[in-house]
Amino acid sequence: MPFPFPRHRVGVAVLSFLSCASFGAWAQSAPEAAAPSLGEITVTGNPLGAADLIAPTHSLSNEALLLRSQSTLGETLNGLPGVGSTYFGPNASRPTIRGQDGDRIRILQNGGSAPDASALSYDHSVPVDALVTERLEVLRGPAALQYGGSAVGGVVNVIDNRIPTEPIEGFGGRADLGYATGNREKAGGVVLEGGNGRYALHVDAFRRESDDVSVPIELACENPKRPGFARKICNSANEADGGAFGGTLFFDQGWIGASASTYRSTYGTVAEDDVTIGMKSDRYALEGEWRPGGFFSSVHAKFSRTEYGHTEYEGPLPGTTFANDSNDLRIEARHRKIGNFEGLVGFASDSGRFSANGEEAFAPDSRTKANALFLHEELGTSWGRLSFGARTEEVKVRSLGDPANPEVTRFFVGERDFRPSSAAFGGLVNLSPQWQLTSNLAYTERAPKDYELFANGPHVATAAWETGDPNLKEEKSTGLDLGAQWKSGANTAKVNAYVTRFSNYIGLTATGNVRSADGELNPPPVETAEGELLFPEVFADYVYHGVRARFRGLEASGNLQLLGADGFARAADGSTLDLEWRGDLVRATNTDTGEPLPRIAPWRIGATLAWGSGPLTARLGFDYNAAQNRVPPLGDRATEAYTLWSASISYKQRVQRANLTWYARVDNIGNTLAYSATSILTTTVYPDAPLPGRSLKVGLRATF
Repeated sequence: MPFPFPRHRVGVAVLSFLSCASFGAWAQSAPEAAAPSLGEITVTGNPLGAADLIAPTHSLSNEALLLRSQSTLGETLNGLPGVGSTYFGPNASRPTIRGQDGDRIRILQNGGSAPDASALSYDHSVPVDALVTERLEVLRGPAALQYGGSAVGGVVNVIDNRIPTEPIEGFGGRADLGYATGNREKAGGVVLEGGNGRYALHVDAFRRESDDVSVPIELACENPKRPGFARKICNSANEADGGAFGGTLFFDQGWIGASASTYRSTYGTVAEDDVTIGMKSDRYALEGEWRPGGFFSSVHAKFSRTEYGHTEYEGPLPGTTFANDSNDLRIEARHRKIGNFEGLVGFASDSGRFSANGEEAFAPDSRTKANALFLHEELGTSWGRLSFGARTEEVKVRSLGDPANPEVTRFFVGERDFRPSSAAFGGLVNLSPQWQLTSNLAYTERAPKDYELFANGPHVATAAWETGDPNLKEEKSTGLDLGAQWKSGANTAKVNAYVTRFSNYIGLTATGNVRSADGELNPPPVETAEGELLFPEVFADYVYHGVRARFRGLEASGNLQLLGADGFARAADGSTLDLEWRGDLVRATNTDTGEPLPRIAPWRIGATLAWGSGPLTARLGFDYNAAQNRVPPLGDRATEAYTLWSASISYKQRVQRANLTWYARVDNIGNTLAYSATSILTTTVYPDAPLPGRSLKVGLRATF
């Protein structure tokens, strides 16, 4: 089908120019060692900028992000301790954290809200691309209550510096080019920044396009463009592009900046061979900080407006259209130290307008408004640090039914009000220069979402009739996290154990019944004049309701240097060899029935050997996923165990002002057939949707 939105070619044009310049310079210059990068302070869940974090957090940037990046946010983060993905094919994948997904995982952009429709349905993608992302931060667990009840599972913060928060002297940036064989993906992105200390400007652009994804087995396809059988996931091609412009003015007591960004994508929904989604997201942001002195040392404010929409095309014809327009305001006032206490108070306001028009609209038009007050305080001691946070909200969720089709009367029309409150305590103890202990205890309340309250219709992507409950109460949970960390030079080890108990976990549960396309419960077959029985198309019947639930698990990761200054031996040429290891497990149970909750990852372990010698780095590793047989008796399928091997190599060189990183990465070296236990495609809807097969990606990054 034709691409329904304008294509942005500026990014590819600039990339081509930069690539030619880089190759020309390379022909005239000898390679030099790349300049070292400075360390970065994690900002997510760390409002006071402490060097040591109480909450379990993971950050990806620079080469680590470059070598992990995929076309979706979920697959880029998948495999980090405690982090999985919903994997609705290669084009739509949202992160899961500690077994939780949807609106229990808050996705932020530079610490502010960036709504879309990915939590509503697994086939809706997140409008984020790693090509123009500076850093990804993942906060695990319920300790980030300053972000609201929707962060009970964790937070993913996408940091892109589109509004520069620090002065920039001179001009610089980066450019990326990449090609992957598994889906014939061609991708490129460019980020340019400049300033004079008083002003700073940022501009970025990217483009990504790919064909259907290769898999180890032949799959059937009813798409007229590629009928029959092939070793491809049918209808998994994708086109995406976008860009942004931003700038900041710095003055003696602070700064103020603004940005405008856009994202466009057209991709296939792999559960339906002839359906594609044309998606757009435009975001406008204003952010600033004022440092007045006195009692409040700084006041930080950010405002954003997001205009999101997508249309589901059946062949060339437009079908259901989804829209989600929202405004987000956040103000934080940090007070000066009072003895050993320091902290901040804040106000947050979110408002959103959701609509769905078309035959597959399973949720009504709705309006949501939320206002919140929160505070965060920390006490420094000689042996560590203590933290306390609290948040209270007022949430209004209103259903408008289906104004575009007044004849549709199945949706509840009305308003619900909620007043969730949350509190958290944390502590960090320095046992010795090498050892730290952490603990987080949080009580969290979450207001039900509009679709959890008011949905009532067929959801084709999940082959289910979903019914909300307008009488749902707040979701309530208590979570405890205990952690230990050891570090000695290049050798590190981290372990976290956690348990979260819900007194009212809002889940989508199979009833064992089916409904017809018009909502009839368990419709009988129809007998034709010839006496033949015709069975109508039906959907599995699912309802939202609250149950008691328990999540418990363990996460561990670390690094052991085998060769090098902190290893068992030293190499004469100064090379290093490290063993990076990781593992996690989570058990999630409906304690009302004793049955497992759906789509929970099995236990996983992985390890990578990383060898480095000057500008050259090579990595070889594996990730093992155990079989998942703990599935609900209704609806879900078990998945088998699998091991995926991967390898990469990178080479850095200095070319005049530019640092070049050449890299190659092979995913799924053995072309192993594997199915994700956390994907609704492989557990309930579409059992022939495996993970991608073997793929080689080669690329070049130039920073200057």
